[in-house]
Amino acid sequence: MRTDYGEDLRDPEQGTKAVTSALSDDDVLNEFRDAGALLEGHFILSSGFHSSAYLQCARVLMDARRAERLCRALANKVTEAAIPGFDLIVSPAMGGVVVGYEMGRQLGVPAVFFERIAGVFELRRGFRIESGRKCLLVEDVITTGLSSRECIAATEALGGKVVAAAALVDRSGGRADLPVPFIPLVKLDIPHFPPDQLPIELQNIPAVKPGSRGLKA
Repeated sequence: MRTDYGEDLRDPEQGTKAVTSALSDDDVLNEFRDAGALLEGHFILSSGFHSSAYLQCARVLMDARRAERLCRALANKVTEAAIPGFDLIVSPAMGGVVVGYEMGRQLGVPAVFFERIAGVFELRRGFRIESGRKCLLVEDVITTGLSSRECIAATEALGGKVVAAAALVDRSGGRADLPVPFIPLVKLDIPHFPPDQLPIELQNIPAVKPGSRGLKA
C-alpha cells in the first residue's frame, strides 16, 4: 500500500499482523510501576474528574523499548479483533501522539494527530484525511471517552471513517462511552469523582493536574 504520506509501510511478509507478544494485566501494570508512572495522590484528569490515582503514560513511553513492548501487545489485540481494513491511525494530542506513532509502526500504517485549537480538535502540520479513509483511533488512556468522541467527530467531519478505537489503558472499567468497538490493552476500574463530590480523603490533599488539556497552543 502506498499512501500520500510516504512509501508502503507494511512488512511484505507480515501484512498488518503484529508480532505476537501477549502481556497480562499484571505485566502491563508492572511496566507502569517500573517506569514510576503509576502515581498516587489527588489528580485532576483531562476529563475534569478527580482521582486518587494517575497513569502517567508519558513516563512509560519515554523508554522506546517499553513503548514497543506495550504497543506491540496492543497491536496484536487489534489484529486478533479483525477490525476491518483501516489504513490510517488518528490520535488526539498530546497523550496520543507517541502511542499513535508506535501503533502505526507496529501495524504498518501512517499516523496523524489532532491538536486542540481554542478547545476544538483540528489537523495541522500538513496532515489531511481523504474522504472515505478508514481510521483506527489510538489513545494512551481513556477515562470517560470524551476526547475520543471529539477526535472521532473531527475525523468524520473531514470525511474519514473511524472503524474502532484502541488504548493502552481503559481506566473506566469498561464504562467509557464510545460509538465504535473499543480495544484496550488493560482494563482498570479506578474511581473518579466530579469536583463537587470529592471523598474526604481527596478533599484534604491539594490537587495537581498532570495532563495536557487546557494548555494554550
